[in-house]
Amino acid sequence: MQVQVLNKNDFEIQFLVEGVKPSFVSALRRVMVSEIPTMSIEVVDFKKNDSALNDEVIANRLGQVPLTFDKEAYNITEECKCEGKGCSNCQVKLTLKKRGPRMVYSGDLKSDSKDVKPVFGEIPVVELFNEQEVQFEATAQLGYGKVHTKWQGAVVGYQENPVILEKEVKPCPVHKLVPVSNGYLVRKSDCEFCLESVEEAKKKGKVVTMENSFLFNVESVCGVSAEGVVLSAAEVLEKKFSEFGKDLKKLK
Repeated sequence: MQVQVLNKNDFEIQFLVEGVKPSFVSALRRVMVSEIPTMSIEVVDFKKNDSALNDEVIANRLGQVPLTFDKEAYNITEECKCEGKGCSNCQVKLTLKKRGPRMVYSGDLKSDSKDVKPVFGEIPVVELFNEQEVQFEATAQLGYGKVHTKWQGAVVGYQENPVILEKEVKPCPVHKLVPVSNGYLVRKSDCEFCLESVEEAKKKGKVVTMENSFLFNVESVCGVSAEGVVLSAAEVLEKKFSEFGKDLKKLK
């Protein structure tokens, strides 16, 4: 298996993986979306809420706020030594107390842990008018996207790729040709629909589809970087394969 990173920043990564079966890339995508642990607000205890939104709506909005965290510092609550009771090793408290008139943003949340905070500080939570007040204590914990979408790790897509055999094919202005093992891959960096370069190559018989070669586009929607999402998913898959192998040996 060969992996080539084509584009990367904190929130997105695009990479080419070669020498793998469709079943593997499907499993990798599923793990990135729903089986890596991420931090999100699970419980909100309201002390006061005079706003136009009821408690449930505000709590739902808070749950969708992505939070940064140190994955080495926290455990899944159910797997923690506290046996699910909740402790500093598996839960983080965030508080908020604001009076209107003003808009309350995610950045107004005060965390009792330096490493846990909203990824984006300008997510609107609720608008407060004159003399209205909201006060609550929220509890954040790790969870999986397969349990609830608020813990979803990333938005992930992949596709098999047409590869141009000759670089002389004139590329579309918004595309770039990236060298791969058998030719040149059209990287759709700015345009998701135009395949002018590929169509031109097809007319000349200079394009092929690489077997067992896939282009991944990963956009992080949690407090883990896009690269971290991919690496965490690889660790989860490795663990699954190891456990599966051990179970097979028990059947002999």
